Amino acid sequence: MWSRIQTAVEMIYPPRCLGCGELVTADFGLCGSCWRDTPFIAGTVCEACGTPLPGQQDGYRIECDDCMATPRPWKDGRSALLYTGRARRMILALKHGDRPELARPAALWMAKIAKYMMHDKMLIAPVPLHWTRLLKRRYNQSALLAQHLSSETGLPHCPDLMIRSKKTPMLEGKTVQERTEILSQAITVHPKRRHRLIQRDILLVDDVMTSGATLTACAQACLAAGANHIFVLTLARVAKDA
Repeated sequence: MWSRIQTAVEMIYPPRCLGCGELVTADFGLCGSCWRDTPFIAGTVCEACGTPLPGQQDGYRIECDDCMATPRPWKDGRSALLYTGRARRMILALKHGDRPELARPAALWMAKIAKYMMHDKMLIAPVPLHWTRLLKRRYNQSALLAQHLSSETGLPHCPDLMIRSKKTPMLEGKTVQERTEILSQAITVHPKRRHRLIQRDILLVDDVMTSGATLTACAQACLAAGANHIFVLTLARVAKDA
């Protein structure tokens, strides 16, 4: 009976590519053309922020110039995609285009590249939105990614581990120093959730990493509240050569 229902649903609503809308063989997938055009990050990357780097891995920790100049308050960081082209369009659709279904396949891509960072006692937490922005968007895209990542990996997640107590302006176009100043004291750990991070490794999840200022504010808030090590995972990374 269930298989017949599924067949009927597929006939009415056949699976379509998440990128272009063409018919595909399975739900939440990309057609061959969109898969080729999606800029997945592979090869040598900065181990702190996930940006692609030239050369080969040599067994030693590799970091980009920015991360060496300004050490991150987290241990390791990875991103699944470069924030450009088709990836940028998909993320904007997830973020502003009322396409929450994109979070599920995105979380699968994120889980694959972050598998080495994860362990059983780790807690997944999304970067928070201010309540006014959440009211306008109706959902937090980072929380959706964290939720699906939790379902895929089996790791626990806390959607409201942190709160954005101060409404901040859009950070696009701001310098690193301006972003840092804007986010100062804007993000704190929820006082009723603090017990969940004491002496625990935290995996921070966000949609896009640009300068890392938002993730830095979150990591510092978690460390100040008693967390152990912080790791970051984003769907996409803005890279200088992108």
